[in-house]
Amino acid sequence: MAFRVWIGTATFSILFSIFVFFAEAQSLQAVIAPPKGKDHAPMVEIPSGSFPMGVPPGDRDGGRDEYPRHEVFLDPFLIDQFEVTNGRYIEFVKSTGHRVPQNPTHPTRNLWQDDTITESVAERPVINVDWFDADAYCKWAGKRLPTEAEWEKAAKGTSDRRFPWGNVEPTAKHLNYNQRWIGEKTLMPVGSYEAGKSPYGVYDVVGNVWEWVNDWYDARYYEKSPSKNPTGPQEGTKKVIRGAGWQNETPTVRIFTRVDSDPTMRNESTGFRCAADVGIP
Repeated sequence: MAFRVWIGTATFSILFSIFVFFAEAQSLQAVIAPPKGKDHAPMVEIPSGSFPMGVPPGDRDGGRDEYPRHEVFLDPFLIDQFEVTNGRYIEFVKSTGHRVPQNPTHPTRNLWQDDTITESVAERPVINVDWFDADAYCKWAGKRLPTEAEWEKAAKGTSDRRFPWGNVEPTAKHLNYNQRWIGEKTLMPVGSYEAGKSPYGVYDVVGNVWEWVNDWYDARYYEKSPSKNPTGPQEGTKKVIRGAGWQNETPTVRIFTRVDSDPTMRNESTGFRCAADVGIP
């Protein structure tokens, strides 16, 4: 009898978890805002409310800096539906005279020819940009870099999930990952993975390229983070990148993976997307 009760309880628990997961999927409808800012990029509106940040309960593969799981409340905000592309970035370069994205370590891993690009890379995410380049672009566009908390909520929604699409292990249908450098085709055009989008309809939040966020890095920040609208430490030496890139394998493409990076670092696997407060023109 006790065994039957345990089976019944376990079955109910599993069915309830499935119900909650699908209820969230139905309730988090993508709200695509009209193109915003100077770059006219499509953005998604993320509603206000709480979400669980950090490693989900029961997971044992999180890094020390990804604990503890904690509830965070965010005001509504907008975030780019796609990573910033070379096609959009070149308009910024032409308008401002900002330096072109170049790889200082591996010249063969550049996608630009001086200050020009080919049509074949226009819809692929810009790479070889450091934090200051990303920040300058977002400010030029009338936006800003997302906070780490905003990035994570846009990626996971309001439930504990390992990946933007749920808890199913990643495949080549979900994201661009586990690749080696083969030139421009290493990167995929933004929005290529319908199956990998987040509950809010944000694409490529894992895979393709790592993404700069606004926050300074602190390995113990989650232990002292404000519960409402956290913006990261006031100062630091490293910035946070999120989302993993084309070269990463399954363990690091989880939503909650955090990596610290030199803000002056430019390489072939890091790009960004912008965010904005609700109400920008």
